[in-house]
Amino acid sequence: MRFQFLAIAKQVPLPSFAKDQVAFTPLEEGQAFSERQCLGNIRTITKPIRSLKRGVQPVIVAIASSMVMAVVSVPRATAQIPFFPQLQAPSSVSNDSNNRIVSGWIYLDGRQLFQITASRTNFPERSEDIQKKLQTISQNYFHSSAKVVNAEVRTVNGLPVIYVNDQYLMTVTSEDAGLRQVDMSTSANQIADSLEEDLQRAKQERQTQFLIDQGKIAAATGVAMIVLSLGVYGWQRRSSRKDLLKPSVPTSPTDKPITTQLNQQQQQHLQEVKKRMFQLTQAGIWGGGSFIILGLFPYTRAFQVGILNAAQFPLRLAVVALVTYVAIRLSYALIDRFASTLISSGAFLTPESSERLQLRISTFSGVTKSIATAVCVGVGILLALVSLGIDIVPLLAGASLVGVAVSLASQNLIKDAINGFLIILEDQYALGDVIAVGNVGGLVENLNLRMTQVRDSEGRLITIPNSEIKIVANLSSRWSRADLTVPVAYEADVDEALKLIGDIALEMDRDPQWQRQIIETPQVLGIDLFGDRGMMIRVWIKTQPLKQWDVAREYRRRLKVAFDQAGISIPVPQQAVWVNDGQLLNSHGNGKAD
Repeated sequence: MRFQFLAIAKQVPLPSFAKDQVAFTPLEEGQAFSERQCLGNIRTITKPIRSLKRGVQPVIVAIASSMVMAVVSVPRATAQIPFFPQLQAPSSVSNDSNNRIVSGWIYLDGRQLFQITASRTNFPERSEDIQKKLQTISQNYFHSSAKVVNAEVRTVNGLPVIYVNDQYLMTVTSEDAGLRQVDMSTSANQIADSLEEDLQRAKQERQTQFLIDQGKIAAATGVAMIVLSLGVYGWQRRSSRKDLLKPSVPTSPTDKPITTQLNQQQQQHLQEVKKRMFQLTQAGIWGGGSFIILGLFPYTRAFQVGILNAAQFPLRLAVVALVTYVAIRLSYALIDRFASTLISSGAFLTPESSERLQLRISTFSGVTKSIATAVCVGVGILLALVSLGIDIVPLLAGASLVGVAVSLASQNLIKDAINGFLIILEDQYALGDVIAVGNVGGLVENLNLRMTQVRDSEGRLITIPNSEIKIVANLSSRWSRADLTVPVAYEADVDEALKLIGDIALEMDRDPQWQRQIIETPQVLGIDLFGDRGMMIRVWIKTQPLKQWDVAREYRRRLKVAFDQAGISIPVPQQAVWVNDGQLLNSHGNGKAD
């Protein structure tokens, strides 16, 4: 096994009192030591330590032991991918977040120069101090006639200090060098070389000719922005004009009303997506062009960095929100497209189930869109958390525990969802049906996995949790029936009344206005009851769903006109009183005699 001595030097820095007593085996950069050489250097390091006082000795022995462990655990050196960022291991010295080491960039004219590190509490002060000193040094250099920058590294108290044109800039610490994985002196020289190059470039960018050239580029960028914006606007106008000229109702005779409705909804969703994409393109053209122009000049490049820092998180959230919105709209369009294709293909479609299919498609489409919306919003929230730099793995683990707790505490919601799924799967009822649940009923206006909303004849919107629906009466599933009871007086001719009632029903069945709504020949069942109002004759008329009330009203109107013409009266409730008391009868007879 071969070892790198640099690992030893980096892991355990030597104290100042031992530097003069230790002789190191010279090692060129990239040269490897054998195990014997490494251990020999360790003995050389620990030799002067034996002469220290006994109180310090345990500390030094611990340091030497950790150094040996570090050497033994170092594997063979491997190549590193240069475009992968070097991740810093978290500091284990203190658990206090204020003492953790953080890093940041020093900027000149909006360009990143080099990174510095400090504790979380001291970093803002150190960064601001270096930034101010660099600003002063750069301004002095820009206003001077000197063309060359003199950045030198001096050693003060054993630490490398960077001076630029004999002006103090900063002191390089071991943490700063750790970012580059080099020693402090090498790190200071690298920063000094970078400062010389960047300051000279910054001064060159402030020359008149350079600013003129950049101004030409900015003008060309502005013209390109205007041309692109006008082109996108024209494209949007042409697309909108084509959508308006496109026929809203399909001309194919095989298209059903529900297919037309779904196609219209699909076109609306696609138009909405295109509209948002055009708006995003316009925002990208003007925002991106302005951002590029700001980066062309050294005086405005700082605004570019400021905008990036200020709009970083809002921009990420806006992008996630826009992507989520577009995904929801596209899912709506795909659902409508699938539904319209299913109907157009003729699958599961018969003349008897045509109306029913429309109701089922509307219900399935609405529920599927709700599920798609929930999924897209959930994924969007997770992407937003990731874009903000939040680790969602602990959140997902916590959410699973919370989900278990919520499932135990909210069993009614689970029952609602299961019962709602079965209602939709078994087609117990759908949107547009008229149902009766217990003592309430009405037209189904909203149906999802949790609840059913019906509106009764008085206009009240009634919300029923799906778990509370045990027995439901669907008054409009596939077909309906008008159940009529016609009262006829006892004095009327029964056979004539029955014939007249049947003739009116058959006449209405042949009427083109009502022929489509009545799906079978009406049935006159006969006398159903002898009541206090007279003889009750029962009539059944089978109709299309939800048409039974309209047919019954028209039939009653026609029957009343026919009864009036035939002289058959519709009786009113009547009652006969019989008296059996003899004295009351005698007194009543004597009264008549007087």
